Formats: sequence, C-alpha cells, structure tokens
Amino acid sequence: MRVGLIGAGKIGQLRARTLREHPQVELAAVFDLDAELAAKAASKSGARVVRSLDEFLDVPMDAVVISTPVHVHEAACLAAFARGLHVLLEKPIANTAVGARKLVEAALAARRAFGVGFNLRYYPAFRCVRETLAQGRIGTLDHLRVYGGHEGLTKFAHEWEYKAPISGGGALWDVGIHMSDLARHFLGEITEVYGVATESVWNVPGSEDNALALLRSPAGVAASYQATWSEWKGYGIFVEAYGERGMVRGAYAPMSNLLVLQERAGAPRTTTKLRYPWIQVREKLFSWQTTALESFRLELDDFLLLCRGRRDLVIADGYAGLRACEIAEAVRTCTRTGERVTLPELGNMPA
Repeated sequence: MRVGLIGAGKIGQLRARTLREHPQVELAAVFDLDAELAAKAASKSGARVVRSLDEFLDVPMDAVVISTPVHVHEAACLAAFARGLHVLLEKPIANTAVGARKLVEAALAARRAFGVGFNLRYYPAFRCVRETLAQGRIGTLDHLRVYGGHEGLTKFAHEWEYKAPISGGGALWDVGIHMSDLARHFLGEITEVYGVATESVWNVPGSEDNALALLRSPAGVAASYQATWSEWKGYGIFVEAYGERGMVRGAYAPMSNLLVLQERAGAPRTTTKLRYPWIQVREKLFSWQTTALESFRLELDDFLLLCRGRRDLVIADGYAGLRACEIAEAVRTCTRTGERVTLPELGNMPA
C-alpha cells in the first residue's frame, strides 16, 4: 500500500519511521511546512518531499497519515477523503465536535477507512485490561476508574498545544482525550456524561486544567473520569476495572498491571503484578518514544486491515474520535448548565 504522510514534527517522525519500515507499505510522499523535517521523515525511503497539499495529493497513493496540529486537521483530512484516500488521523481529530462530525461524514460519503491515533489502546498494560475483561476473569464489569494527568503548561512547547480555541480546550482535549477513549473502549459505548471543569490553576480561558466526570454506558455501567494539568507528581495514567470477582488495573508510566481475584465474596484473594522491566529499561536508555513507536507499529498493522474492510480490530475509528470530542464538550456543557448530557449511541463505523 502506498501511504503518504502529512506532518513531520515529533510524532510525525515516529509515524514516518513505522511507514518506512513496514514491509507492506511504501512511503509515497511527505508534506510539512518545514522542508528539513519533511526531508528527514522521507530519508532513504524514495518518498517525494512536496511543498503544498495540492502537490502532495497529486502523488499516487492509497492512504494518508495526518500528524499535524489539530487546528489544521480539517483541510487535509477532507481533501484526502475527497481524493478517495483512507486516513489515519492523530487525536483529537478536531477542536470541536462539529468539526469532528464533518470529518466522519466525509469518510462515510467517500466510503473510505477512517482510523484515529488513540495509540494507548496498544500499550501492553491497557491491552491486558481489555483481555482480562474479555475473558471474564473479574466477572461482570461493575464500574471503571480512568485517570490521566501531568504538570500542565510546562509540558508544552507551542501555544497550539494548550490554548483554546485552537487546541479545542485544556486537559479534556489533551491527556483526557485518551482517557475518555479508553473508557469507551472498555465500556463499549458512552451515552451519558456529567462533569465539572475548572480553570483555576493555569488560568487559560477555555482551557480547563482539571475535569472530573461520570460517564455511563447504555447498559448503565459507569466510569469515574479525571483529567488534570495539576498532577505535581508528574505524568501518569491508569484504568481500573471492577467486577464481582475482582479488579484489574493498567497504568503508565511506568507500565504496570495489577490483578486481584476472588472466586466469591469473602473467599481468599490472589494478587498478580506485572512490572514490564524490559520496557522500563528500554525507556530509561532510549526514552518514552520507544514505547510510543511500538504502539504506532501495531496501530499501522490494524490500519492496513481497516483499509481492507476488517472491523474486528483494536484500532479506534472515526466514531471513536467523534465521541471523544463530544465527551470533552459535554463536560464543559455540564459545567455551564449543571445538567447531564446524553449522546446517541454510535457503535463502530460501517465497512
């Protein structure tokens, strides 16, 4: 499959490497406003380095990976679907729910695959949670806890990463966008949202530094949610799932799992811990990017299958990208109105 890349920044360089190294992919073209970054991403691949979106789209290809700032997603994504290309788009897919819906509608009209870069789904700790639930090891799921946070604005290099309206918002659209997707990934769907967002730490208008919410599936299973830019201990995320026979926790960083099981109430409990020492050593020696890179490789494998019509995959689709944006906006709406927000059930995008 011939795949082009738009956006050759920090994450784009990692995406470029997965495209260059994949045996079933030919990197066809690279476009970035910074010609040096584009040339670096295309290095030794034979890909064309182009100077405009129109020139990029004139290169014969089957799909495109878009790894640009969120506020320029729309033009590139709509143009790609209009040319009949499959798209793998970084999260969040848009900085408004209206914008996200426009991209989904374009994908459906073009009848092309729409993958979304929620790569945390592929981190071993969170795959372990998913597999534990699927195997029924903790019994029927009763509730989830999801949490993601870091120190806030000191972690960002550019204003577009955190400053609304360009960014979409604050913690809800940053680390929180991953957490709302993981909650939906494990619950199956989220159709009710009630939450509160505040801006009292960094005081950036429209960019919340804390958000707490309750999310609920159509079956009534709830998830407690927190996204924060005032986690002074440093970056950390986790998901905890609870059932009548135990619980499973997946966390990063560092990567770890905890599984507590009991056959029945009052019975002895067994505790299993996974530490992933090879990942911790690898990250210490070569940085966190090694783990992200591995997740991008797995995500690319799934994206190629998505383009061929498969839907029983781990990869997030356009509906997942849309729902994550809707949840972020819903928490802001709840903050303003004091009322819960209901959302229609989406499911998976059709083949």
